[in-house]
Amino acid sequence: MAHAPVHSDDANALKRYYFLRAGVSVAWILAAIAVGAGNPLASGLLLVAYPAWDALANALDARANGGFAANPPQTFNLVISLVVAGAVLLALQTAPPRVLTVFGVWAGFAGLLQLIAGVRRWRAVGAQWPMVLSGAQSTLAGVFMIVRSISGGGHPPWAVEIAPYAAFGAFYFLAAGVALALKGRK
Repeated sequence: MAHAPVHSDDANALKRYYFLRAGVSVAWILAAIAVGAGNPLASGLLLVAYPAWDALANALDARANGGFAANPPQTFNLVISLVVAGAVLLALQTAPPRVLTVFGVWAGFAGLLQLIAGVRRWRAVGAQWPMVLSGAQSTLAGVFMIVRSISGGGHPPWAVEIAPYAAFGAFYFLAAGVALALKGRK
């Protein structure tokens, strides 16, 4: 795969993006724990908001790092995340136990795209090991969610059940931001 060259300004934008992703993930987790654990409406809104935010974040990432044409994994992930936000909303209304299945498929697929983006960027800016690990972990988490959904007795998920997945994502985005910051000091 060809990749767009990444300059120091782009690396700084990528670092800010990683810190933003980590911060929003932590805020989502806190909201899931505070209001999403016992309130079905709030939980549903948080479950839809999670992939919707991911779509927006992928748009910001692609735009800040060479554009949509130069970042096919982010561009494709944006589209998939929008579809997933709609699928979560639909599942919440028609088949709530399948929400976890939707999240699992999305996590697995998004993980593969993140892995590809991490490898591509590793060549261009380095310090992408957290994104590569995150992509691999997301893919495995997706499989776990699907298995859990199928064998979980069919109860609708609460946003707090997705919080551990979001926490790993927050950790990896924070680690990637720190890795780029440390790389920039050398």
